Amino acid sequence: MTVFAHPWWFLLLVVVAALAVGYWWINRRRQRYTMRFTNLALLERVAPKGPGWWRHVPMALLLVALVLMTIALAGPQGIAQVPRNRATVMLTIDVSLSMRATDVEPSRLQVAQTAASAFADQLPAGINLGLSSFAATPSTLVTPTTDRQAIKNAIGSLQLAESTGTGDAIRASLAAIRAFGSQIRGPEGPPPARIILLSDGKQTTPTTDPADDRGAFPASAEARAAGVPISAISFGTEYGEIEIDGRPVSVAVADDQMREIAQLSGGDFRRASTELDLRETYANLAEQVGYEERTVDLSGRWFLAATILVLLGVVTAIVTGQRLP
Repeated sequence: MTVFAHPWWFLLLVVVAALAVGYWWINRRRQRYTMRFTNLALLERVAPKGPGWWRHVPMALLLVALVLMTIALAGPQGIAQVPRNRATVMLTIDVSLSMRATDVEPSRLQVAQTAASAFADQLPAGINLGLSSFAATPSTLVTPTTDRQAIKNAIGSLQLAESTGTGDAIRASLAAIRAFGSQIRGPEGPPPARIILLSDGKQTTPTTDPADDRGAFPASAEARAAGVPISAISFGTEYGEIEIDGRPVSVAVADDQMREIAQLSGGDFRRASTELDLRETYANLAEQVGYEERTVDLSGRWFLAATILVLLGVVTAIVTGQRLP
């Protein structure tokens, strides 16, 4: 949708309309004068053939150019997506043993690694992206940076471990965001930040209750207080299994906890049960966190179009031998 910052400039269109009417009236007057005082039969035999309707083209182009210039002066503005060049994103990936499940082939972890690498490439170059992983304890693998290759190298090196400490992982990501924000803090404060949390299971450490002090829910509330929403991605299916000590163990995805984490943090919840789902989720997140909608000035393109029409009008006048009004 286009809006205009200075719509009163459209009053100039009255002047443009007056010029068009004046041009038409002058040409009518010339025709009447010629028909009244000229021997038309003699004139038709001796006078060279005129340019016909081509003689009106230069004036038509100039009038259209004036209309376009008026639109430009009115300050047309539109909504455009602009890269967030200062934003910070912490990508936090669950590497607990349940990520070994093959309900998403070839395994949850391998698909998560592939999709995360693609996500790193999709983000605008100005976004500061960090990476952490977590099982029983969290590990900050790469602090926020614009070096995408460092992120992808770390993603490729992820290793599985026991337990799922979701609450500690959220706090570790918050700490990394705060530390980075203090380094690049500008007059407007720290850059906007977000945590993207990918997990397939319930918290198992330090307690099975995510509402306990060190649990995921209080950590999510801390993230909200810090102004860092969490985009929680629940990855896997209800049919996931892994083998422990020779016995199959169900590792069904835990949507409820991830949904609650997103809600408590002021973020959003997403469900992905296939590789395609996860890729689409990351693609949507790349657009959401990587760009913002801003009102931008569109007058430049209207001025450019008007300038081109003026030049065409001059060229047409020269080619047809017409005088510009």
